[in-house]
Amino acid sequence: MEIKIMRNVLDKNQNKADEIRQLLKEKQITMFNFISSPGSGKTTILELICQEFAKKIRLGIIEGDAYTDRDAKRLAIYDVPVVQINTEGTCHLDSHSISKALEQLNLDELDVIIVENVGNLICPTAFDLGEHYRIAVVSTTEGDDKPIKYPMLFRESHAVILNKTDLIPYTNFSMEQFNKDLKSLNGSIPVFNISSTKKNGLHELMEWFGKCFKRVAGI
Repeated sequence: MEIKIMRNVLDKNQNKADEIRQLLKEKQITMFNFISSPGSGKTTILELICQEFAKKIRLGIIEGDAYTDRDAKRLAIYDVPVVQINTEGTCHLDSHSISKALEQLNLDELDVIIVENVGNLICPTAFDLGEHYRIAVVSTTEGDDKPIKYPMLFRESHAVILNKTDLIPYTNFSMEQFNKDLKSLNGSIPVFNISSTKKNGLHELMEWFGKCFKRVAGI
């Protein structure tokens, strides 16, 4: 019985995700879904993306958080529309909450929407939001075993951002093991090694997003 209930939940989520993908196609909008554990530096990376692209493309953000709007406030200063979703403790966003958030945005004035999912490496992976690109963000301080412990995220993502590489000397993080495990799961996935606070490795990352956004917005 429990399996049938879970299947029903996922089926309803998938149906709404398909509706969202069709809506975004009609509006010519591309959506990105950023997934990470808490403290990986995901919001800082979104700040850097806003600094680089907010004046070049029509960008909107959907911010998922369990209880607060602190991250949304950090991103709103870049003069981009931000919609906050508080899940009240739920560990992921779903397509129904995204659908309601899209109603709060003027889709005729957007080219790209970035979703910052709730900090968690398991639950968000199971729920399709209707996105076109899924981005996995991890940091060196979390350890090098994240790909092998959370394989579904890394199999289904379109890019991996490894943050806090400047802290590797102070951890037991093995870049060799991380890359080996990641390659065994998704050998062709782009990987960007960065430090968002020291601003190392950002050129390649912004260049990749720039190419994605260029295809989207025709700039």
